[in-house]
Amino acid sequence: MAAGGRPARGGRRPTLAAVAEAAGVSLKTASRVLNDEPSVSEATRLKVRAAADELGFRRNAVAADLARGGVSRLVGFVTGDIANPFYSDLAAGIERELRKHGLQLITTSSDEDADQERELIDALIERRVAALFIAPTGTDHSYLHPELATGVPVVFLDRPPGGIEADTVVLDNRAGAEEATRHLLAQGHRRIALAGDLSRLWTFRERHEGFVAALRDAGIEDPERYVREGLHDAESARAAVEELLALDEPPTAILTANNKITQGALRALRARAHAPSDGGGDGAAHAPSDGAAHDDRRSVALVGFDDFELADVLGVTVVGYEVSAMGQEAARLAVDRIAAPGGAARWRVVPTVLVPRGSGEIAPKVGTLEVPAGR
Repeated sequence: MAAGGRPARGGRRPTLAAVAEAAGVSLKTASRVLNDEPSVSEATRLKVRAAADELGFRRNAVAADLARGGVSRLVGFVTGDIANPFYSDLAAGIERELRKHGLQLITTSSDEDADQERELIDALIERRVAALFIAPTGTDHSYLHPELATGVPVVFLDRPPGGIEADTVVLDNRAGAEEATRHLLAQGHRRIALAGDLSRLWTFRERHEGFVAALRDAGIEDPERYVREGLHDAESARAAVEELLALDEPPTAILTANNKITQGALRALRARAHAPSDGGGDGAAHAPSDGAAHDDRRSVALVGFDDFELADVLGVTVVGYEVSAMGQEAARLAVDRIAAPGGAARWRVVPTVLVPRGSGEIAPKVGTLEVPAGR
């Protein structure tokens, strides 16, 4: 033991039995005091708490809850990528709502790995969490049937589950991508690229469908011509956009499928804007005196799906939505399930809105327009 009766660093955590012995009371009495149960004299309560403090005893709240036949007050959230601000904002919205009900959120990340996702879900279930939130990367969640059958609230966010029906909160991805593409078409663009995420992700498939639908409605014969997918980080997005811009007939506008891809596209566009001029000179890219970005290097329009920090400062047009509201709605669904288990799975769709800031309002330079016949 260290000075003061506390266990030395690296020693075993003091037990309830040790507290009872130090206080000179029974194990049951010590348990009642430390679980704040009634019918214990104040003198005994003070004596037990003093012994617990002296030993450095910490009550195992999860074990205590389970011993009483309940569940933990902890709620688990398995995100796709904890480094993505989207998921941290989502977690903040969930947590804000859960606190109102005395619940605490613990967050972990699958790193978009389906096997890792299942391991994390299994670990949280073993700890008897009060509810479970999942931003899935896997496509088969049928292994959760037993939990749903026993009333464990499970809510899927951003992407729906596979193999089961469960409460789900998603964005209106298709409508958002369709609106963004129509917006670029309205500026006069016909060569529009889509820089997309992993094709196995439901969110990207929905955004891809919205993009293609808008181009087909506009009479674009080959809407897939400038689609690039599998870009799951900023670096791969930068490389793909650079490849697109190097084509003999490059796109005049780009829709990026998420915030990380947008950041990669911005780097590629910035590098292009500062590249040495083909026409010689000092190699500097000169914007017009009125500040409008219309020279050959700066005429590529950009709309990004997902807002991100400093997008307003950079003047990036985005498809936005209330991330925290999405998290709060998911939390409300879970709390409702805790109070009243059972019932059909519920589906909530969070609307998107186009936020014009400049980058998506750039018209193609004269000579790049490809207006289909009859239009």
